[in-house]
Amino acid sequence: MKQSPSQQVLQRIHEIIARDTGKTLSADGDAALEAVLNELSTDSLPSTLGQEFLTREVTILFADLRGFTALVASQPAGIVMQILNPCLIRMSEIIFKHQGTIDKFMGDSIMVLFGAPVSRKDDVRRALACAVDMQMTMSSLNQVHKEQGMPELYMGIGINTGDVLAGTLGSERYSEYTVIGDEVNLASRIEAFSLRGQVLISQSTFERCQHYVDTADPIDIHVKGKPLPVSLREVTGIPSLGLKVPRKEIRRSHRIEVKLPFTYQLIDNGVVMPEKRSGVVCDLGYHGALLEMELELPVYAEIKLSFDLPMVEYQARDVYAKILSRKPSQTGIRMGSEFTSVPPEAEMKIQLFVQLLVFAATP
Repeated sequence: MKQSPSQQVLQRIHEIIARDTGKTLSADGDAALEAVLNELSTDSLPSTLGQEFLTREVTILFADLRGFTALVASQPAGIVMQILNPCLIRMSEIIFKHQGTIDKFMGDSIMVLFGAPVSRKDDVRRALACAVDMQMTMSSLNQVHKEQGMPELYMGIGINTGDVLAGTLGSERYSEYTVIGDEVNLASRIEAFSLRGQVLISQSTFERCQHYVDTADPIDIHVKGKPLPVSLREVTGIPSLGLKVPRKEIRRSHRIEVKLPFTYQLIDNGVVMPEKRSGVVCDLGYHGALLEMELELPVYAEIKLSFDLPMVEYQARDVYAKILSRKPSQTGIRMGSEFTSVPPEAEMKIQLFVQLLVFAATP
């Protein structure tokens, strides 16, 4: 007997939940979910799952853990899982609370859909509330990690809204519901530009929620595959819900003037280029540095740094950063940067180095 569209979607939801959590819905949960699906018009559901892709407007959220690669390289597997599992569980709970659909986990990254397979009038608002909620929860988790002596993790989030193709890919042996298209690629690119603790949204998403969220001024970035710059905005809060992104609190730290030689390598599409160049760190904080170098880099360029911290007898290696600003100086080009990934030991040594210089300068 052929299943109705709502029954097909219900079955797919069961499969996704079982695959991602190892559990199935209770009888009460199953009944409640089926009732919700039955209330929806069949026009909002894929009419022929597995056979046809439909064009629909979807808000795509990409979230990625910053510093996870360094964590895996420096910590035992047990510690890594002790940090990662509770984090992903909490993020999943938040996504389900805001009625998002987890499209897939990609290592330490999550792709979430709002508007597929079921569309709602407030998809964009729920996506934004979900993103801010995720960042607030990451801040709380980091406080627990700090108290337990475990490394902290930060999350970067990118959101885009647009028309995509939605449907089921695969065969009878394995298939999954997903979305494809240029808007998905753009959402992924936006996430790659986001800094730790930051929520970045596209212009199309902003146009659908500009009276709902507080944002910083727009910034234009050049994205691969786009002939013109793309305008992005940082979400700072949702006043009507009393939600505020705690990112600004994360970035606060002492800044000290220094003169530390460093070497760096450019990163292109996630690949560290072999050529090493040099420069000077002019000031240093817990989460970033002012860099002086001969080569002028574009804003949002990614680099990998190494520099010595003489007062603590330590060489900070594998420090990843993004260029946020640039200005000319008498001796070269100075560029403001923010660290995007720092090994736990290097992070501790940088903070100790900054603190010792702050204390040394105190009368």
